[in-house]
Formats: sequence, C-alpha cells, structure tokens
Amino acid sequence: MPRARVSLVVLYTEHLEECRAFYAALGVPLVPEQHGTGPEHYAAELGKTVVELYPAAGRPTGRARLGLDVEAAETDPPLAPGRHLLTDPDGRTVDVLAH
Repeated sequence: MPRARVSLVVLYTEHLEECRAFYAALGVPLVPEQHGTGPEHYAAELGKTVVELYPAAGRPTGRARLGLDVEAAETDPPLAPGRHLLTDPDGRTVDVLAH
C-alpha cells in the first residue's frame, strides 16, 4: 500500500514579516521567493517538505496546529529542552519539541 507524505505546507498570513521572524527564530530557514508575477513570499525546505508563508491577500488564514522538532540551542532565544506550545502571529498553535 503506498504511503503518503507531506511535501508542501502553505500558510497564508495577515502578518507576513512577523510570521517570517517567528518561524526563523525557531530555526526554519525561510528565504524570499516569487514565482513569475505571483506574490512575494517566503519558503523553506525542511527535509523533503517545503513550507511557504504567503500574504493572505483576502484569503482566510484559518487555523492549523503545526509541530516542529528543533535544536534548543539554535532557537532565538534558546529554548529549554522539552515541549513548548507557542502561538504564531496569526494565532496558530505551534507545538515545538526542543532537543
């Protein structure tokens, strides 16, 4: 039986720069991108999964709960090892496991 895997996660946000800073502080290596004449956004490769932050531009941002495994010493500020429930600038819960 084939197994599916997540290859793309797109988060629409009313707070693009604030979300970029939030996720970058957790070690998500976001870089600016633009495809053709589409909107400027940010993208990162996390293993085989691409995570993108797009300006909402009238789209509903909705709610999602994300989980990230991070190196505690590489976050800004450094997190204590263990589980942390954080909230991004759009109100999404981010379940962070710091090692």
